[in-house]
Amino acid sequence: MAKALGVGIAQSYADQVEFQIADPSDDACLSFEAMVGQYTTVSRATSNQEVAEHCDVVFLAVKPQFLNSALHTVSWKETGPLIVSIIAGVGTLQLERITGSDRIIRVMPNTPCLIGQGASAIAVSDSHSPEDVETVRGYLEAVGKVVTVEESMLDSVTGLSGSGPAYVFSFIEALIDGAVLTGMARSTARELAVQTVIGASMMVEQTGEHTAVLRDRVTSPGGTTIAGLKALEENAFRDSIMSAVHAATDRSMDLGD
Repeated sequence: MAKALGVGIAQSYADQVEFQIADPSDDACLSFEAMVGQYTTVSRATSNQEVAEHCDVVFLAVKPQFLNSALHTVSWKETGPLIVSIIAGVGTLQLERITGSDRIIRVMPNTPCLIGQGASAIAVSDSHSPEDVETVRGYLEAVGKVVTVEESMLDSVTGLSGSGPAYVFSFIEALIDGAVLTGMARSTARELAVQTVIGASMMVEQTGEHTAVLRDRVTSPGGTTIAGLKALEENAFRDSIMSAVHAATDRSMDLGD
């Protein structure tokens, strides 16, 4: 996720931003440098403390279970950097206790940020300065669409758009395999499946009509589509998707505990 955001922000802001990164994994740092370094300057810090001291904006992009070990030795200046957390499940109050900072904004982006098509949510409260909010919103808008939610909804955002790309990838894979099962060449099935998902998504976005209305327009009486929809219902398609979002939301809440 850090690489996806880094590439998107670097492409949009070019020479306006420089990155300093800290990660115990050499491979992770080299990968970030290779991808983001195509667009702007990337340097590797010797410690998390160095990042905290030298950067104006710090993105916390670690797994929740590693947060304490990543930050327990970091001392934040009283007029320290703006801290942007993309960590699932860990609330602002907990982050404030760990960092001692009150300049913290939580966001939940997703991996399509890598290609400028992200779906991100930002949790804003009255305690955030308008300048900090606009800074973070600007970064996220550079890599896709942004919605504002209450912090209590960020776990739901994680279950929906944070984890959602994996559901969609699985759906596309299933569409492809279904066509291959009928005898279609995989390359042809892939092209058709991908464009079908893109086209259907754009119809939802551009028409503004309810998805049920759009679905009904495809579904003629006694036709092929209703036969396919019946098979989906018999296999609990919608219930499976709803359960996936719910399970991922619950997991996000568990990670915060």
